[in-house]
Amino acid sequence: MMRYIIIFSLLTLLLVSCSGSSKVVKSDSLGFTSVERSLIMDLDSALPMRVLKINNKKDSIVLRMKCKNVIANPDNLELKHFVNRLYRTVRDSISMGVGIAAPQVGVLKNIIWVQRFDKEGFPFEVYLNPKIGKYTDKKQDCVEGCLSIPNRSDTTKTRAYAILMEYDKMDGTHHSEMIEAFTAVIFQHEIDHLNGILYLDHLEKEMRDAKE
Repeated sequence: MMRYIIIFSLLTLLLVSCSGSSKVVKSDSLGFTSVERSLIMDLDSALPMRVLKINNKKDSIVLRMKCKNVIANPDNLELKHFVNRLYRTVRDSISMGVGIAAPQVGVLKNIIWVQRFDKEGFPFEVYLNPKIGKYTDKKQDCVEGCLSIPNRSDTTKTRAYAILMEYDKMDGTHHSEMIEAFTAVIFQHEIDHLNGILYLDHLEKEMRDAKE
């Protein structure tokens, strides 16, 4: 009986050990999946990524998914590589957008680039885990387009004029600020992407509200 107990204990220890080593192999502090890593690392950081389009069935499924937070870490090579490629994508001569969100290139993480028209020189800045804490009741009309919705633009009427933003920067610091006017629309548009929402959804809501 004692021999069986010893054998069982050894087998249990071996299984636990194997299970633990498997978790180490699969773990990733940023949560990038193997598919996402492949998309991120397949080309140089100076090269843009493919933008997902809503008229592609597989792409549209990804564009409707919610993203997860990411741990800000300036020393993580994968994160830096991805952030650089995401910037190259929004600044690519084919795209030339004023903002982009990670899910638009197939990476389901809460990362966006936004052009700050409210700052001198209109710089592009990257934001990790952005969220909107407050919206003003005051609305603004704005012509919106989207890199993931080709050859179309529409005027939305439901965007808040100002928003209170919270976000992390690449160095791990946490910030909050009030953002107004057109730049606030860009933030609302890109954060919508992180929640699987497209600006077309706002147009549909406007039409439903008008009928009611």
